[in-house]
Amino acid sequence: MTAMAEKKPRKPRAAGTKRRRRKPAGTSTGLAAAELQAEPAPAEVAELQRLIETDGGKVLTAYREPFAGRWLILAALPIDKVEPTPYQRNLSDAHLRKLETVIGKLGRFLDPIIAVRSEKGDAAMYWTPNGHHRLSAMRTLGAKSIIALVVPEAAVAFQILALNTEKAHNLRDKALEVIRMYKELAQLGDAGEETYALEFEEPAFITLGLCYEERPRFSGGAYNPVLKRTDQFLKDSLAAAMGTRRERAKALLALDDKVVQQVEALKARGLTSPYLKSFVVARINPIRFRPKEAEPLGFDEVMSRMHAALAKFNIDKVKVEDLARTGGVVEETPE
Repeated sequence: MTAMAEKKPRKPRAAGTKRRRRKPAGTSTGLAAAELQAEPAPAEVAELQRLIETDGGKVLTAYREPFAGRWLILAALPIDKVEPTPYQRNLSDAHLRKLETVIGKLGRFLDPIIAVRSEKGDAAMYWTPNGHHRLSAMRTLGAKSIIALVVPEAAVAFQILALNTEKAHNLRDKALEVIRMYKELAQLGDAGEETYALEFEEPAFITLGLCYEERPRFSGGAYNPVLKRTDQFLKDSLAAAMGTRRERAKALLALDDKVVQQVEALKARGLTSPYLKSFVVARINPIRFRPKEAEPLGFDEVMSRMHAALAKFNIDKVKVEDLARTGGVVEETPE
């Protein structure tokens, strides 16, 4: 009997080589072009079309999107009846001015926003989870209406991170959007965090969002690698879990206060680097070299170990060459 050939180790990808793109799926999915309007709209979609017209909008067409066949309505909405979802990131002045210039110069608005209809007392409004900058630019330019893909399913309004294509999110943007969304969803029922795993993306964003609310210039990027491996979705309802989240944010900010003291001490020694905070955090990170097969550490245990390691941190042993080898996350600053 011949011995089974040993599996050859995978060769590391050479620096500078491009990663191969995924091959197209072997079988087709979704709808062909002629099928998008091949059947009448269901009753709930027809009712939404009627309501859009009642609200002063104009339905341009209704169709099923080609991937999963869900119904959408392309409509022109009165611009004064459209507003961003209340948990979005803040506007970027630079991005807003760029949009205003481009739309005004070209004289064309070519990128419809996504919107869902929301009842507000006796009036109806349309929330957009992905069009805050485009909406603001059109308002500044004096537009009376805006083109939108109106989605019948209201839950789409909470899928903001997946839908937002206007401007790349940085960590602060994501965290602030998640915590604002978290507070809104906490009022809607007793669902737990895992119910909204798609909307929140990562449990660390919830804790970091509370930190950014308390301290806008918080360097979340320095701590995110630790939180990604220790912060988990909580089982309690959102309203009940908020207390735990606030305690975690409080603990993280307290740790950050002590890290800042060490950073300032390093600067006083003449050591300068945009990665000073990331360097200190990496030195006290108890899971940095922890084997993946080891028992995972919980958030509280990690915070306790980081506080203990920080108390033993000796700045006199830090050398310039240590910093020279350091790569990390530069502290984020508001735009």
